Amino acid sequence: MQTDMKTPLLPSSDPDPSEPSGPGAPVISIMGSGDFSRSLSTRLVACGFRVVVGSREPRRVARGLFPAGVELLTQREAAERAEKVVFTAVYPEHYHTLVGLRGPLEGKVLVDVSNATGLNRGGQANAERLAELFPQSRVVKGFNTVSAWALQAGAHDGSRQVLICSDCSDSRSTVLQLARRLGFSPVDLGGLCASRDIEEAPLILFPSWGGPILTTFLLFLFFYGYLFLRNILLPYLDEGTNNFYELPLVTVNQTLPAVSLVTLALVYLPGLLAAVFQLGRGTKYKRFPDWLDRWLCRRKELGLMSFLCAVLHAVYSMCLTLRRAAGYNLLNAAYRQVRAGVENSWSEQMVWRSDLYLSCGILGFGVLTLLAITSLPSVGNALNWREFTFVQSGLGYAALTLSIMHALFFGWDFAFFPGAYPYYLPPVYLLALILPCIVLLGRTFLALPCLMFRLTKIRRGWESPRHRPPINQEPPEEDPPLHPGDV
Repeated sequence: MQTDMKTPLLPSSDPDPSEPSGPGAPVISIMGSGDFSRSLSTRLVACGFRVVVGSREPRRVARGLFPAGVELLTQREAAERAEKVVFTAVYPEHYHTLVGLRGPLEGKVLVDVSNATGLNRGGQANAERLAELFPQSRVVKGFNTVSAWALQAGAHDGSRQVLICSDCSDSRSTVLQLARRLGFSPVDLGGLCASRDIEEAPLILFPSWGGPILTTFLLFLFFYGYLFLRNILLPYLDEGTNNFYELPLVTVNQTLPAVSLVTLALVYLPGLLAAVFQLGRGTKYKRFPDWLDRWLCRRKELGLMSFLCAVLHAVYSMCLTLRRAAGYNLLNAAYRQVRAGVENSWSEQMVWRSDLYLSCGILGFGVLTLLAITSLPSVGNALNWREFTFVQSGLGYAALTLSIMHALFFGWDFAFFPGAYPYYLPPVYLLALILPCIVLLGRTFLALPCLMFRLTKIRRGWESPRHRPPINQEPPEEDPPLHPGDV
């Protein structure tokens, strides 16, 4: 392991490799001539650094792939030309080919950019292995979370974080400054023991999306299976009716709004549970259960999954040409009956139901779209806390209310007729409305002045008497006052 040294790696007169200065800029070497090396050299040259690329066989490397000004040399020549910083852009299994360069690399900063080959594989991290092979060098882990495309995106693209760690604080500081000069946002993670987490970071697939995606998928399976049983399988077994053609389009379109509605309710249910915990405990200084903490941290992902299902539902609805054609035929038949003088042929009630159903659906989808847009970091960062809370909470409940009304107007009064319960199974929209209605009623109940006032006090630091120290308990002894001579 490397330790901090009191003496600097180079004399104070030597140039700082993080400070480009035109023709006199420090030389940075890159071991390796692959895609990452080409992209990194492009970024370094664009930021004013001089770059030397070391290859085992420089004659076989096409010089046109590298920007003008980059020198292609052997690995030994590149190691000798480097003034302080050397990037090791080679695979870990080829580290042994660099062992012969211990002399030229002595005292220099080796930046390891490799990634792990798998998650939770155990053993040494690549950077720790490199540190053992080069004990006289200063190994820094970094830049492995940045793709070759991000390196070529532009010299002033600061939208990507660079995770950096090292046992040598001076070397770590040098690489941190270099990352800033390249237009990235460096994050100091401390010693080299964090290198395994950094190496595995690019291999993790959506770490915060696993639960929301699994929840949405299970809800889809439940509602799709319920509709298949109720509308297709049982009628086929009982009456021989063949409705299997509805599986790819109609059944999916009936499943998506139910999943979207329930998922949207799951976004706001943990907030109600948190309020109930705080009201019951009379304090905000007790931690929530772990499952509730994790649920609260996944509300954004659940909301985006609800928005995805709503978008798919809108697209599927527009693609249902058969349903739309049937609607046009119904309207044409009504017009023909009106022209023929048939009385009471136009059902004003059904017109109101259809218009309200569509209007609430469109408005709910619009508000849900606004919620999805404000969840983007670039948009959310432009809002202050009160604006963000109003959008995500106030408009969120408005979207939930409009979605519930959309489902209620769709069902209208059909739920009160026995024909709506074939095989004693209720319509799917009734099942989808259970949890959203519970959430909306719970939010209305918490809006009562007596509960809202108490909850506001608790969240501002007030605690119920059972959490306060006894009155007869002696206060802790205060520290004696400091005198000017004590400082």
